Amino acid sequence: MNSKTPALDTSFIQKQRDRLNKLRQQLLSATQREETEGNAINATSVAEAHEAEDDAQRLALLEVDGAAGVRNQQRLTQIERALQKITDGTYGLSDLSGNAIPRNRLEAIPESIYTLAESQALETKKR
Repeated sequence: MNSKTPALDTSFIQKQRDRLNKLRQQLLSATQREETEGNAINATSVAEAHEAEDDAQRLALLEVDGAAGVRNQQRLTQIERALQKITDGTYGLSDLSGNAIPRNRLEAIPESIYTLAESQALETKKR
């Protein structure tokens, strides 16, 4: 076996597909809840008399929620890509190099589409 051949059996891949679908549903539900809460905060803020400090706190909360929303969206994108890779028969292979992603990494982070070293290098580039 070479580094471009994942050693993944069909039962593992099916388990990963199920996990990815469950994760996708959880993230979609969380995103929907956050949007609903954000809309409620905005509606309350407009309807009530309030202090400037209240607005600042609400804005800070919305900013934190926005950052979490961006992370959730990025993770959803990776989940969708991992599910597509299962369909294509390339799950477990890096999108960057084509090298096998270790099974233990896939078990820990089922939406992994890069090896750990590649992920770290990409994160370093972003900074």
